[in-house]
Amino acid sequence: MSVSSKFETSNATPTLEGAGVHLHRAFGFQDPTELDPFLLFDDFRGESPDKFEKGFPWHPHRGIETITYVLNGTVDHGDSLGNTGSLGAGDVQWMTAGSGIMHQEMPHGNAHGQMHGFQLWANLPSALKMTAPRYQDVEAKEIPEIVDDDGTHVKVIVGDFWGKTGPVDGIAADPQYLDVYVPAGVKKTFKLSHHRRAFAYVFEGSAAFVDGSTPTGVLLEKEVGGEEVNIRDMSGNRTLVRFGASEEVAVQAGEEGVRFLLISGQPLQEPVAWHGPIVMNTREELMQAVKDLRNGTFIKPAH
Repeated sequence: MSVSSKFETSNATPTLEGAGVHLHRAFGFQDPTELDPFLLFDDFRGESPDKFEKGFPWHPHRGIETITYVLNGTVDHGDSLGNTGSLGAGDVQWMTAGSGIMHQEMPHGNAHGQMHGFQLWANLPSALKMTAPRYQDVEAKEIPEIVDDDGTHVKVIVGDFWGKTGPVDGIAADPQYLDVYVPAGVKKTFKLSHHRRAFAYVFEGSAAFVDGSTPTGVLLEKEVGGEEVNIRDMSGNRTLVRFGASEEVAVQAGEEGVRFLLISGQPLQEPVAWHGPIVMNTREELMQAVKDLRNGTFIKPAH
């Protein structure tokens, strides 16, 4: 199995999704092999409820897993299996759509009207495309947090890191999902697996990222006062950093420190047939999913 040696950065782009949610998309609906097994990553945040409260009304999913991580505000959810709940600040929901589910997600601001969350889509391997749907709702207090001597904070949402194991388990892509804060001026090295696809998403502060496949830093983008300016070797707000075939990445935090998500997973290397929220392996399977939606057989009975 080969993983690209490229080290690349890009800025998340403004996108309108759901019933009118203003968000920034770091990647999605492009080449599904680029970050296999991950398909899409959205950053939804704002201080104007009219930009996000129309939410994501009832819609289907099949063949994937969706991961929702809330930083501010709440996200109310419900599904065709009768599950309901509300995600608050620091909470995580990992939904395995499997054979098919209908659900809705409705974001709401906190006491100050602020909302901030992320959603990641992970592909399911062909053998699990039609597995039974399930939810894993995890409260913030269940997520272990590690504080290193230099002030680095790491929340371990999924996977093993520095002797801690995240509370979300049984995930097909065997992912690692970390929420990392590195204090101002601190340089930190994080280990990566050579056989996994890994990326970071910066959402606060700035930093220089250099992976083992890149001998020097690159020119990245930083957002200052709402305007993007070029600052050598600095990656700022809403920047996606894709790591190459490397065993480690060095992070040099900027003057305000940096907070980012560090995510990796095992590539599936399978064919992808993709139509909106439905991701299968063949065009025939995709057509069957659309047919099931039309004739009312999309939701499979529990075994």
